[in-house]
Amino acid sequence: MNRFDFLKSLGFTGAALLAAMTSCIREEDTMVDALTIPGAQTAPPSSPVSNTTATSSAVDLSKITNRLLTIDLNSTTALKTVGGYISRSGIVVAQVSAGVYIAVTQTCSHEPRKNIIFNKTEFYCTVHGARFDLIGKGKNSFGSRGLSVYKTATDGLTLVVYS
Repeated sequence: MNRFDFLKSLGFTGAALLAAMTSCIREEDTMVDALTIPGAQTAPPSSPVSNTTATSSAVDLSKITNRLLTIDLNSTTALKTVGGYISRSGIVVAQVSAGVYIAVTQTCSHEPRKNIIFNKTEFYCTVHGARFDLIGKGKNSFGSRGLSVYKTATDGLTLVVYS
C-alpha cells in the first residue's frame, strides 16, 4: 500500500488529502503524483505549456551570471519525468512537458508561506488552496496576486534558473 492509498483508507479526501500528502517533504519525496479528481479535465496538448518561453535551450549556460539555482538533471530524479518537481532555495522547479522547465517562487503571494508545489498542470499552495497557472497568474481568488516566475535554461544535462 502506498502513502496515497493509506491516507485515503484513513478517510482523507480533497484538500486535507493533498495537505497530508505534501506535509512531510524530503528530497526523495519532492515528486508528488497529482491527485485525480473525477470529472476534472487535464490540459490538452495545445495548453499554455507549449507556448511558454520559460525554458531556453539556445542560451550558453556559461554566460549566465545572475544564477539562482544550478541543477544537475542526471542526479535529480524528480525532474526526469513530466510532472516532476523539486523545491530548493525557495524556488519550485517543475518539468511541465518534455524538456520544458518552469521555475517559480515557493512563497505564496496570498500569505508569505513557502508551500507552493507543482500539481501536474498548475502550481498550488498547500496551505489555503491558491492556484496558479504556468505563467504565474492566479487561477482563483487566493492566487489573484500571482507568483514570480524565473527564467530557465538547459543544455539537457544542466538546468539553470536565473533572473
